[in-house]
Amino acid sequence: MNSGVQNIVISLGAMQVARRIPFDDPDVLNYVRFGYISSQLIVLGVYFFVSYKIKQKNDQTVLKYVDAQNPMSPDSGGLVTTTVRDYDLSETSKLLRAAYFGIAMMGFFHLYMKYTQPLFIQALMGLKNLYDAKPVAIHLLGKPAVGDLQRPFKAASMFGGMSTPVLVHSLALMPPPLQPPPDHRRTLLLLRRQRRK
Repeated sequence: MNSGVQNIVISLGAMQVARRIPFDDPDVLNYVRFGYISSQLIVLGVYFFVSYKIKQKNDQTVLKYVDAQNPMSPDSGGLVTTTVRDYDLSETSKLLRAAYFGIAMMGFFHLYMKYTQPLFIQALMGLKNLYDAKPVAIHLLGKPAVGDLQRPFKAASMFGGMSTPVLVHSLALMPPPLQPPPDHRRTLLLLRRQRRK
């Protein structure tokens, strides 16, 4: 099950549990607030620790890839040349910005609009997103950077398709793939045609 579907399932399950929590009781509400703040502090602390670990490793391996064009930014896209350290730091920075944005939105919903159920749901989702974060998996959990964790990271879509920038060349992973010579392809085509006859 991909991450988007898992997020929906966890959100729906958390909503059902949140309906049974008596948020009218001030003690329960304070416990939920404490749980939300604790989970967000854990998330931010782990992201800062991952940034520290990335800087400590200081992997200067060159990473070249073609970034996808962003329709909102005309300057985006094209060939990107960076190091593994800088790429991982930029990905961790994106995760930190997403966490800050979520905290700001929850502050607005809870303090201004007086919603209480999202505190419980977002406390769980913050920890789930922390577990799904690729820099956390590589630098904290010690998973190898292969498959889904290979740089540049694939962005999972909601329906299971994966979109990723095209990897041009990375000295850390492997040399660029070799293409067979053109006459070899012609020979293969001729052999296939002869088999059909």
